[in-house]
Amino acid sequence: QVQLMESGGGLVQAGGSLRLSCVASGNIFSVVRLAWYRQAPGKERELVAEGGIGGTTVYADSVKGRFTISRDTAKNTVFLQMNSLKPEDTADYYCSLDIIETVRFITRRYWGQGTQVTVSS
Repeated sequence: QVQLMESGGGLVQAGGSLRLSCVASGNIFSVVRLAWYRQAPGKERELVAEGGIGGTTVYADSVKGRFTISRDTAKNTVFLQMNSLKPEDTADYYCSLDIIETVRFITRRYWGQGTQVTVSS
């Protein structure tokens, strides 16, 4: 079993920055996919950023050039650096990790509990 803990959300003015963190703990052999999603009230959940094996990254058009996904492999931690924030970035943000577990080497997708980001105009 694996647990994810998210942090870093908060209230920030437009143009400001936030750094979200997602720490995984438990029976972890390897994290093979990392992603951040967000969901605003009354809207569908959307993929914000995704990273895979080899360091490939994919970003939503709305955040390209402003957000960066990264990870500290040794600490099983994923980050989302958010710069030049806009009011439309306001949402609940969720990390999603595909993790190969120890012993059985089964891959499962885990989700964080969410962290709220509010950007004022």
